[in-house]
Amino acid sequence: MKQIEIRKPSVQSLFIKMRFNDKEISTGTGFIVESSVGHIFFTNRHNLTGRNNDTGKILSQKTAAIPNNILIGYNSKGESEEYLWIEENILEEDGTPLWFEHPTLKGKADFVALKLTKLPDGKIHSYDFRETGPDISCGPAGSVSVVGFPFGIKAGGLPIWVTGFIASEMDVDFEDLPLFLIDCRCRKGLSGSPVIVHASNGLVNMKDSSVLHFKAPITKFLGIYSGRVNEESDLGKVWKASALLELVESIENL
Repeated sequence: MKQIEIRKPSVQSLFIKMRFNDKEISTGTGFIVESSVGHIFFTNRHNLTGRNNDTGKILSQKTAAIPNNILIGYNSKGESEEYLWIEENILEEDGTPLWFEHPTLKGKADFVALKLTKLPDGKIHSYDFRETGPDISCGPAGSVSVVGFPFGIKAGGLPIWVTGFIASEMDVDFEDLPLFLIDCRCRKGLSGSPVIVHASNGLVNMKDSSVLHFKAPITKFLGIYSGRVNEESDLGKVWKASALLELVESIENL
C-alpha cells in the first residue's frame, strides 16, 4: 500500500459548521492552540457572531440567523472525510458569549478564542503561539499560504492551501490594528484559517541576516485570516500572531 505523505498544517486546520440549534448557517475554518489552561479553539469573531465584524450586518442573508453552536470536524487520520464531529456551544442560554475576546481590542479584533469542553480520542494537532517556528525573514512579496476550506471544499477531507504574497510591511500595523495584508485569492470558508510560511527544503533567509539550510519541511505561523478588505479586492486581512498570543495570555491569567 502506498504511503501517504501529509504536511502537518493540513491536519492543524479544522473544518467548522456554524449552526443555529441543528440548522447549518455557514462553514469556515479554525484551529487549536496550546495553553496552560488546556486546548483553546481559535476562529474569526464574525464566524461566531454571524455578523460582519465592522458593520454588524447579519452575514447569512438566506437564513437571517446567527449561530448558537458550532460543529468541529476532527480528522486525526488525515486520509478521509470521515470526520468525528463534536459540538461546542458558543452562547449561554441567556445569549452571553462563551468565547473570549482580545483584552484591549475587544470586538474590534476579528478573532476569538473558545475553551474546548470536549476533545476526540487520539492526537490533537495544535499550534503553539509561543513557538511559532523559525525566525524567518518575512516581508512584502514573500510567499504565504492560507490553509482552510474555501466554499467548504476539501481534498480527501483535508484543507486547501491557497497561496499568495505578503502585501504590507509586517512591522507596520494596518489601520492602526495588529494586522498585515496579503495579496491572495481567498474566498468564503477560509475565514479563521492559519496563515503560514511553509517550505519543503532548501535555503531561507533569517531575520538576523543568516541563511538557514534545512532538509525537512519548516513552518512559520504568522496569524489568522479574517477576510478581504472589500468584495472587489484580493487583498486580505491577517491578524498577527503576537495579538493572538496576547489573547491566550489573558485567558491564562484569569
